[in-house]
Amino acid sequence: MRVPSGLQKANYSRMKRIYIYLTLVVLLTGLNSCDKDFEEINTNPVLATTLDPIYLFSNAEFSSALNTLSYQSAIVQQIVTPFTGVLEGGNHNLVYDPNSNAIFNSLYAAPSGPVVLLTDVINQTKANPARINLYSMARIMKAYVFSVLVDTYGDVPYTQAGQGFLSGINLPKYDDNKTIYDDLIKEVSEATKALDATKTIETGDLFYKGNIAQWQKLGNSLLLRLAMRYSKADATKAQQYVTTAVSGGVMQSNTDNALIAFNSSFNHPSANSYQGTEKGNYYLGKPFVDYLLSTSDPRLNVIAVKYQFPANALASAGTEDVNPLDQNGMPFGYNESSIVNDPLYPGKSGAAWKYSQLNRRTVAKIDIPEFFITYAQTQLLLAEAAQRGWTTGSVSGFYNAGVKAHMDQMKQYDVTAAIPAASQDAYLLANPFNAATALQQINTQYWIASFQNGSEAWANFRRSGFPALAPNTYPSADPAVAGGFIHRLVYPVREKSVNTANYNEAVARMGADNLATRVFWDK
Repeated sequence: MRVPSGLQKANYSRMKRIYIYLTLVVLLTGLNSCDKDFEEINTNPVLATTLDPIYLFSNAEFSSALNTLSYQSAIVQQIVTPFTGVLEGGNHNLVYDPNSNAIFNSLYAAPSGPVVLLTDVINQTKANPARINLYSMARIMKAYVFSVLVDTYGDVPYTQAGQGFLSGINLPKYDDNKTIYDDLIKEVSEATKALDATKTIETGDLFYKGNIAQWQKLGNSLLLRLAMRYSKADATKAQQYVTTAVSGGVMQSNTDNALIAFNSSFNHPSANSYQGTEKGNYYLGKPFVDYLLSTSDPRLNVIAVKYQFPANALASAGTEDVNPLDQNGMPFGYNESSIVNDPLYPGKSGAAWKYSQLNRRTVAKIDIPEFFITYAQTQLLLAEAAQRGWTTGSVSGFYNAGVKAHMDQMKQYDVTAAIPAASQDAYLLANPFNAATALQQINTQYWIASFQNGSEAWANFRRSGFPALAPNTYPSADPAVAGGFIHRLVYPVREKSVNTANYNEAVARMGADNLATRVFWDK
């Protein structure tokens, strides 16, 4: 038998184990056919024979949290490391397969990746009216996961994805990225409408413990996000589904935020980069720090810190300088050797540089939440939709609500990161909404509101063109994007060598498998 490879290779191993087990059962049954009560005697009375699909669903939610430091957060110039080698990627506009393949491998991984888990949940619940809510939640969550995959890579396996164990498809075909997005719109629209508070409430849900009203708001807020991706590709479609989302009801406060609350046992995926062995390697990007500083943004006070000994554990990191005026973000365009040429080079302290880092007591704790879709992001998307005439309401009202919502969201990292209402109001008074620069203001705030949600910050940056970042000028950048920005990540090398026919078909349809090829909505 030929051993399949590709996305579902682990499924083969699982199927093989099951096959061997069943074969042994048959052999033992044949050898002991005369043994009375054999089956009863050899049945474990406490072993579960079925697994409630809600556990698969909650694991899918949990495993959808991603570390986006290597590419996405660096591309939008919020977080950076200067190192070449294993930490390379968006910091230098280069292809480095172990980092560029991370999202692909994590989300498709069998048997524990969210694509596989959600496909299984949908398969188990689609014919069970009593579990319509779990079925609908799984469809919404699967649409979220695939929006991240499409935004990151373009064409990806979709219709045949996650089917290794269910259908024996171990080398899935790639689907056109626009076709996938069109289907995601349909899936989210249908699933959100199908949610029913009179049916089983799925309390194992990690987001809302099965609260149907909140899931409806999440579904509509995701629909709004997907609709706005079409703003330049198909304005008519964008407006159509913005209207659908708004009429259905989107998030109304930070209590509606879709997030995973990590803890000391189950750490955030970026925990090692912030507080583990990599803690002296990651810094706040200069463009991000400079923008917050230029507007006297109170978020800088709780995000940024300069440690006396940056490479040390927090207990021995020494003095913690959180004065905004002392912050100095690390610039782009350098490596670990050339960084000394930065005109504002602050020097080193032990094994690390004296640039500003993420505050390990607030936004860089090991148990920080992972935000998927937030009220702040939703309000800012509504502000843009209203500015474009696609929905009613006050543009400035949506804008102000979005800015304040993200400032208020900071306390969800830690109570010490709370920004007082008076500081929020003072910021908006000093930086008022300006209709003449509405799209730039709105999407620059979206950039801030998506801090540490690298995939979304990068996607909205490509869609909107804001904030107006200067290109990364690293001298050894990949020629495809030298002097510009990364527009997609390349497929894993494994896909090219194992799932070759489907890979080649995708590249022929979409364009070169490089960092410059754009997804359909990136105009």
